[in-house]
Amino acid sequence: MAKNRRWVTSVTKEAAKLKIEMPWTRGTRREAWIAKRAGDDQPRAARA
Repeated sequence: MAKNRRWVTSVTKEAAKLKIEMPWTRGTRREAWIAKRAGDDQPRAARA
């Protein structure tokens, strides 16, 4: 059982390090990047 506990502990520790960025969290940053690439000063208005 001790071996299994070490495995669970290491997996839990690695999972805590993992940072997955969800698609909806990058919207504002992506809009700013697109505006900069297009040469616009202001980001585009968000879609409703």
